[in-house]
Amino acid sequence: MTFTPLADGFCFGEGPRWFEGLVWFSDMLGEAVHTVTLGGETSTLPLRGHAPSGLGFRPDGTLLIVSTERRAVLAYDGESVVTVADLSPLVPADLGDMVIDRHGCAYVGSQARHGGVIVRVDPEDGRRTTVVADGLEFPNGLAITPDGATLLVAESTGRRLSAFDIAEDGNLSGRTVFADGLEGPPDGICLDDEGGVWAGMTLAHQFQRITDGGRVTDRIDTGGRTAIACTLGGPEGRTLFMVTTTDAYPEKLRGTTLSRLDATTVDIPAAGFVGEPHLH
Repeated sequence: MTFTPLADGFCFGEGPRWFEGLVWFSDMLGEAVHTVTLGGETSTLPLRGHAPSGLGFRPDGTLLIVSTERRAVLAYDGESVVTVADLSPLVPADLGDMVIDRHGCAYVGSQARHGGVIVRVDPEDGRRTTVVADGLEFPNGLAITPDGATLLVAESTGRRLSAFDIAEDGNLSGRTVFADGLEGPPDGICLDDEGGVWAGMTLAHQFQRITDGGRVTDRIDTGGRTAIACTLGGPEGRTLFMVTTTDAYPEKLRGTTLSRLDATTVDIPAAGFVGEPHLH
């Protein structure tokens, strides 16, 4: 499979998202959020003093950013960065990934190896924060189905993907196992339009497409690199953007510039994909 290199030279990439013709991703140890075009042109939002990870966009276009070690959610409106929610009183461990629903509610994972939780941050300036799931084994990548009815979470140390029903009020219930006994710890995930989950399988050195029940339908080998996170986008929704690095443990990579963002084409577009009128 052919990879198109888009960006490299950053420390530890996380949380890629496709939005308005750009790939957005965090450099957790590099204390920045980057954007890159399909032509490889980059820009950088410095976030000194923060270790950013999960990213997501509210319906009004505001970028929310997870500050992992400060256990907070930041907002960037194109001009300034402010803290909208301090989750430290609610969570047992540093934060990780985040997904935002169509109403602007953010779901954020706290990455305890045992007893991890998901916190919902309501859109009213983050004033309402609620633990909506607990008992998770290192909740990592998060995704919501296009109908807004189901939230999926990758449990890294549990080596499984779990699913929750999302109620009208944003609460989670009805936890089920989407896939168990995975070949390695899953990290970042994204959904395609036929219900498949693309997951960065860190120690398996692959991005895998997994269907309900745990069947692996597609494997993309990373050539020995650690598969961290992915997202689907591009003009036809069939470009898989993949963040890789050389080790699954961020602290071992502090001070390096070994992370990379590559792209490849897959058969099935992003979940709920609608064609874009133009690219920026």
